[in-house]
Amino acid sequence: MSRHSNHNRQHGGQRNGQHQHNRRNLLPFEVIQTAAMGDVDAINAVLKHYEGYIIALSTKRLFDEQGKPYMVVDTDMRRTLETKLIVKIMQFDLDRAA
Repeated sequence: MSRHSNHNRQHGGQRNGQHQHNRRNLLPFEVIQTAAMGDVDAINAVLKHYEGYIIALSTKRLFDEQGKPYMVVDTDMRRTLETKLIVKIMQFDLDRAA
């Protein structure tokens, strides 16, 4: 049995649509590899890829004087998450991933 047919059976036979959409949103391994070697542009590409997720995790609901809620990005939390991601990128074991 081919690798693709086994994969398709495990994932409901999806070969297009949402499954293909998710595959297009993955970072290329070369970007991860280059980032792990310290390339600033590649690290920035990884940060950009996860920017929306980091912002979502950093968003808090606050309340104004009238008690109306509003959303704000906690910049300290955002920077903390970005820093943790950079540290993990630099710790990425390229030998194990290859």
